[in-house]
Amino acid sequence: MDTVLGAFVACLLAEIGDRSQLSVILLCLHFPGREGRILSAAAMAALVSTGIGAAGGVLVHDLVPFRGLTLMAALALLSAGIGSLARPKTPKLAFSPRLGAFGASLGVLLAAGIGDKTQFLAFALSARGDAPVLATIGASAGVIVAAVPAAALGRGFVTILPLRAVRIGIGVVLIVAGAGFALDALALL
Repeated sequence: MDTVLGAFVACLLAEIGDRSQLSVILLCLHFPGREGRILSAAAMAALVSTGIGAAGGVLVHDLVPFRGLTLMAALALLSAGIGSLARPKTPKLAFSPRLGAFGASLGVLLAAGIGDKTQFLAFALSARGDAPVLATIGASAGVIVAAVPAAALGRGFVTILPLRAVRIGIGVVLIVAGAGFALDALALL
C-alpha cells in the first residue's frame, strides 16, 4: 500500500502545472465537449508511460542495493521538485485533425509522458518497492487526478489556481521529501 500511496502523491504533485496537465487544457479548448475522451486518452497515456517506467524499475531492482534504490528515489523526487520550480513551457500541440479527440489526445499525452518526471518517479519507486503494478496504479492515478480539474476547468484552471505559488510549494515539498530519502540512503538519519 505504501508503494501505491507514495507513487500517487508524488506523481499528483509532480503533475500540477506540468506540460501534460497544460496539454489537457489545450486539448479541451481544441475539442470542446470532448473532455471525457480526452480524460480517457490521458488515463491510457498515463498507464503506458508509468507502466514503462515501473517495468524499468523491475529490471534494476535486483541489480542495485536497497540504499542505491533509495538514493535513486531521492534523485527522482529532487528532480521533480526542481522541475516544479521551473516555469513550465506552454506545450505546442501537433496532431492530425483526422485522429479525433481521443487519438489526438493519446498521441500528444504519450509524447509528453515519455521521459517525463512522472515516468522517472514510477521507475524509481517501482525499483525501490518491488511492486511495479502498484507503482503503475499509484502513479497513473496521480496523473489522472491532476488531469481532471484541468479538463473540467479548461482555461479557468490557470486563472483560478495561483499556479506559480502552488508550483513553488510543491517544489519545496518534493525537494524536502527527496532530501529525506537521500539522507536515509546515505545513512545520515
